[in-house]
Order: sequence, then C-alpha cells, then structure tokens
Amino acid sequence: MPTQMINVHEAKTKLSAVLAQIEATGQSVLICRNGKPVAELGPLKKRSGGRLGKHPMMSKIKVNYDPTEAMTEEEWGPTE
Repeated sequence: MPTQMINVHEAKTKLSAVLAQIEATGQSVLICRNGKPVAELGPLKKRSGGRLGKHPMMSKIKVNYDPTEAMTEEEWGPTE
C-alpha cells in the first residue's frame, strides 16, 4: 500500500483522524506543501526491553572477580 499524501491544511484540520489512521494501519503519512513532501508522520518504533532493559554493550562486560570481596593489604598499598 503506497504512503498516503495529505496537504498541510488537511493535516492540521484532521490531525486526530490522521493519528487514528496511523495507529490502526501502521502506515506513515506524508505531509505536503504545494505538492512537495515536507514531513513524514508515522508510528513510533517499539523499543526492545524498555528504559530499564539491558544495554547491548553492558551484556558484553565480564567481571572475573568478586566485586564485594575485601581488598588485601597489598592492594591498599602503603599507609602513611
């Protein structure tokens, strides 16, 4: 199905109906001025995992020690 084209006045006048159509069909709408496309209005892309999901780079980090383990005297270094 080709992308629907509407002029700026129609988009402004029928914004609620245009948004409902986008929600129902998932198709983008081109908004034109003088027959030339100036903007595209479309559905939002779904995010995977949401805001609190794992970041792709963080899942690649490997910790090969117990971060809660106490430091040794050597690790603390000299005390003065």
